[in-house]
Amino acid sequence: MPKIGIGYDIHRLEAGRRLVLGGLDIPFSAGLFGHSDGDALVHAVMDALLGALGESDIGAHFPDTDPQYKGARSIGLLDEVVGLVRERGGEIANVDAVIVAEEPKMGPHIPAMKAALAPVLGIPASSIGIKAKTNEGLGAVGEKRAIACYAVVLIELPD
Repeated sequence: MPKIGIGYDIHRLEAGRRLVLGGLDIPFSAGLFGHSDGDALVHAVMDALLGALGESDIGAHFPDTDPQYKGARSIGLLDEVVGLVRERGGEIANVDAVIVAEEPKMGPHIPAMKAALAPVLGIPASSIGIKAKTNEGLGAVGEKRAIACYAVVLIELPD
């Protein structure tokens, strides 16, 4: 039975933090603020997977009030969510995502993001789509104060 999930995340940029997106450290003067490493792309993928399973969001599974998640690598948390999919007999078919950021330019990092995500998701990099867009100067993202990410996943679950 095919199931689709959608995820969204946004984090504000903070000077002096490392920028982590798609499991990669990306050179930049600011990073995404969060209780974990702030990887908004991985968070959006996690929420999409949880949604496809009919589960609540990542905040319910990995609350920011729990000190064990302080500074956690989001890619490790993604591995736990993929484990939930597999526990239910599911397989991930594909992931499609959008990163919305004015800076830094994401295009050069997309192949490495796909390569980092593929083994955790258990799918080939060719089954992961990641696009980079700007917000045309509008809102917090357009004013270079935040980065937002969207993701859609398709999983196959047994009947």
